[in-house]
Amino acid sequence: MNKVAEVTLYFWVMKILATTLGETAGDFISMSLGLGYYVAFAVTFTALAIVLFVQIRSNKYRAALYWLAIIATTTAGTEVSDLMDRSLGLGYAVGSLILVAGLLTVLTVWYYRDRDLSVYPIAKKDAEITYWLAIVFSNSLGTAFGDFLTDNLGLSYIQGALVTASVIGIVIFLHYQKQVNDVLLFWVAFIFTRPFGATFGDFITKPLDTGGLALPRGTASAIAFILLTIVLFFSVRAESKKQKKARRQAYLNESLLEE
Repeated sequence: MNKVAEVTLYFWVMKILATTLGETAGDFISMSLGLGYYVAFAVTFTALAIVLFVQIRSNKYRAALYWLAIIATTTAGTEVSDLMDRSLGLGYAVGSLILVAGLLTVLTVWYYRDRDLSVYPIAKKDAEITYWLAIVFSNSLGTAFGDFLTDNLGLSYIQGALVTASVIGIVIFLHYQKQVNDVLLFWVAFIFTRPFGATFGDFITKPLDTGGLALPRGTASAIAFILLTIVLFFSVRAESKKQKKARRQAYLNESLLEE
């Protein structure tokens, strides 16, 4: 039994596309539709609660449902970051510290209960609940950090993307060096792929005078969704081929044992 996606190259490509979609969709709900941050927060978290309820109730991994849940968490993360900064006046730095504390609390509870923070495979419902809580905090933290780079430090969207890409590059290097725990590297990568995708989303939707491309948020969201769907299709097809190969090998092994 397993309920979550395997961490592969496809996973990270889809994660970045999902964060770009979450950024543009979150801004579309709160700004383009004029709902404001409080209403947008309520709308996105209601949708998130429904999707996660269905995901956790499911009895197996369903790729489309899983990635819909990821999109919901990253969209909600956009609203959390904006609400903390613009409505509550906490600022992105303080908001990031609060979210770091929340993430560490969830991971501590998870480890204390299970003595294991492995993110694949996950079958137990209590482990999956903490997994999704950690993802919500991670995506919210990544959003706040990305906004901190551009709004507080004054970096351009491209510069912000380069900073986060550099962190991701270090994570990849450490992964292949096998000197740092892969679970720690996963969560660092998960956090920093969020601002990487978010700054790209801002770059293509923000006004020209602020360094953006001024693409409508609805259009940008549709493009990100289409790209994510295409990559998901190839991911599912690759996984299906992998499973068929494993079944074929198991059948051959069984035949050899019988002989």
